[in-house]
Order: sequence, then structure tokens, then C-alpha cells
Amino acid sequence: MDSFRESMIADETLDPPDWTDAGALSHRIVDDAIAYLRDVRERPAWREMPAEVREFFNSPMPRSPAPVSAVYDDVARNVMAYPMGNIHPRFWAWYMGSSNFTGALGDFLAAIQGSNLGGGNHAAGLMDSQVVNWLKEMVGFPASASGTLVSGGSMANIIGLTVARNVKAGVDVRERGVGAMPKPLRYYASDQAHSCHRKGMEALGLGNRALRRIPTDAGLRIDIAALRAAIAEDREAGFKPACVIGTAGTVNTGAVDDLQALAVLAAEEGLWFHVDGCIGALIAIAPENRSLVAGIEQADSMALDPHKWLHAPFEAGCALVRDASQHRNTFAVTPEYLESAPRGLASGEWLFDYGLQTSRGFRALKIWMALKEHGVEKFGRLIDQNIAQARYLTGLIEAEPTLELMAPTTINIVSFRHRLAGASEDRLKAFNTEIMLRLQEEGIAALSDTTVHGRHCLRVAIANHRTRRDDLDLLVCETLRLGRGIEAAATPL
Repeated sequence: MDSFRESMIADETLDPPDWTDAGALSHRIVDDAIAYLRDVRERPAWREMPAEVREFFNSPMPRSPAPVSAVYDDVARNVMAYPMGNIHPRFWAWYMGSSNFTGALGDFLAAIQGSNLGGGNHAAGLMDSQVVNWLKEMVGFPASASGTLVSGGSMANIIGLTVARNVKAGVDVRERGVGAMPKPLRYYASDQAHSCHRKGMEALGLGNRALRRIPTDAGLRIDIAALRAAIAEDREAGFKPACVIGTAGTVNTGAVDDLQALAVLAAEEGLWFHVDGCIGALIAIAPENRSLVAGIEQADSMALDPHKWLHAPFEAGCALVRDASQHRNTFAVTPEYLESAPRGLASGEWLFDYGLQTSRGFRALKIWMALKEHGVEKFGRLIDQNIAQARYLTGLIEAEPTLELMAPTTINIVSFRHRLAGASEDRLKAFNTEIMLRLQEEGIAALSDTTVHGRHCLRVAIANHRTRRDDLDLLVCETLRLGRGIEAAATPL
């Protein structure tokens, strides 16, 4: 009798109770999304959340259902209205792309299909491999190289550094661990390298001290002579030099190391050559500026970010490795429940053999759709456009006596500050920080700040396909206006 009653109870599902209502709401959401992007220029670059919005995120966990239309209303009112702002044409703060509508549709379709890209015989897996192949071609890697789509640049760099560790360890480090290595490894990068490399060294069990920071020259590129001397010194001290990290676009200023010289040095010294190309690797597709990253194609491994200059919606990074067998041997594990089959679903390639994730989202579709829509050549022109815009802004700064360029503009990052007569470095930092915060709070533009050679400055990273030159004119005008106001308010009558 009990089993009969149980059979009469309807099974539950998460599908909508009424697909017509679901369709109507979906059309409303799409219409709102189109308007959101169409009118982005009319909104502030950023705005602070009021107290009642912050309080919304302290609401209790939901235990019972609510109409999905009401759920969407909450999202529209409290989330969509207060974004980070990186799709805005005057967002130039932390280095990130500005997304694109077709890519967002790709993300939606990927979520609808719901495929797990750990591997297997299905279309999403083939598309993942195809996008990796396209990225290899963009940067000049051979077709025989391997790659994997990951969350972003930090993870892509860690993938490359891990392969380097295992290849250079001198022992089966996967089986025996880093404690069994006959000599401690040394990695080398410039003092401008991204902080993810420190995290990588720590996660790999090598420790922060295993990453030796090499001084930079006047252009903030790694000093090749100092690098050679450091390698010789470490060998003499009983360490094993293992890997040199070249940076194709530093996060502070956009400086590009001499990648050709690093490739030659790595070959002579028997080092793994990894390139952190998360900022600038894709300059390789830019017709006017590709020479800036000459030599990137000689790397043993590389990290790059489609969610930057390919403007894929977050998140989408990629790690490439020249020797596919070394890449796979670093990560591949075949448990009994994931063995390959001659036919059927398990007959496809296991993509998780090339990274740390077994479960992987369908990141490729949003990249694939945007590339198919616009073509690689257009993305290359947009990169050239951003670099030209950075040079334009540099010219505006150099022509304005009140402003000071703080580092050479190599690609698309401009570092500058507002002068203040007779002010100390601490006073200049406070003054420029206040300008930056007011630019953000008034919704004019989103900048970040940094320190270059011990001096604080404002930082404009133009990786935005919506930016126009009149946006940069506005930035300079508003920076001067705010500077005058702050200086006047601080000056006694």
C-alpha cells in the first residue's frame, strides 16, 4: 500500500511549470539585456550601492518558492544596476576586456546545453579543441602543441609553470613529490611580473624564494645581463635554474620583455621558456603592432586571456604548451570510472588530462561565436585601435604641463599623475588617489592606481572596444577639473 501511494506522488523537477510564461520572461530579459548594452554609454562608469541595496544581500536563505519574475526583478534592481563597470567605454581600471553581446549569447547557450567539458565524445568537446587550435594559430604555436581553456590568466600561468616544474625536476615529481628533487629549482621573472607567479610557486611547493625577481631596465623590461648573472650565481650556489618567465605586457605599465632574447637565453641555458601573455600575447594578431611580441612563438608554454582582447565574457583563459606529451604527462590520471571506450560517449578525448579541473564549463562557445561573427582580423584591428588610443592619451598628457607621464607607454597602458607644486611623494599620492576616487564616484571614469619605481601614479588600461578618443579627452579635462577643485579646497585663503 505504501509503495502504491508513493507511485501516485508526482516526481519533482526544476523545469518551469508553464513554458509559455518562461518564454515571455525570457523575451523580457533579452530585451532588457539589449537595452543594457545599447545604452551603456548613458550610465555612470561606476556607482556606489546605497545602504538598502547592500542590505538586500543580507536577506535570509530562501526556503520556499518565489515567482521567477519576482526573482528577476530583484536581479535587475539590485545586481544589474550596480556592476563593476568593465563593459563601460570609460572603464580603464584593472586590465580586463569589455565582453560582447554574441559572446553572452554563447554563454547562455552553453548553459542551456549544460555539457561538462571534462571530455567525452560530444560536439562541445570538439569545439573546445577547435578554439584551442585557433588560439595556437593566432600566436604562432605549431599544430602539434596542446592547450586547455581555463578560468583566466592566473590558472593558465600555473598550468605552464607546473609543466616546467615536472619537466625540469630531475625526478618523477608526481610520484615522489618536490622533496625528492636532487636540487632545488629556480625560476626567473622580472620585478614587474604578475603576482600570480608567486601564488603559483607557492602552490607548486617550490616556495616564493624559488622565484627570483630580476631588475628591469629603463623601459621596465627584464634586464638580460642581470638575468644571465643570476642564473650563473644560482648554479654556483647549488640550485637548478629551471624556467625563465617572459612577460608580454606587464600589468603595471604594459612593458614587453625582449622575448626573442629570452628565447635564445633559455635555449643556451637549458631553461624552460614560459611567456605570461595575459596582457599582450594577442598583439600577435594586430597588423600594426605584432612586432612588439616577436619571439612569443618560441615559448615552451604560454598563458593568454580570451576574456581580455578577444572580449569574451568572463571567464576564459588559455594555457598552451609546445610539447603536448609533456603537458599531458603532467596532469593525466585515468581512474577506472573514466576509462576510454572504443565507441560511444567515452570514446572522445579526455580534456581534463591537460589541467587540474575534472569538471569544466563550456567556455569555448562564447569565444567561437564571436570569432565566427567578427573574424580574427577585426579583433586584431581593435587591438591596434586600443594601442593607438593609449598613444593618443599619452600625447594629451605630455602636452599638459599639469600632468606627468610616469612610465613609457609601450602598448595600451598609460601611467600618469597630476602634478602638485612642492608636494612630497606622500602628498602626491593622497592628491592623485582623491582624483581617482572622485572620477569613480562621479561616474566619469574608472581608473586604478599603482606604483612604478617607487612612485605612485594613476593607471589607464585601455582594453575596451567601446572606448573612443573623446572619452580620453573627457578624462583629461575631468582630471584637471578635479585637481583644481581639490587643490583649491586644501589651500588656505
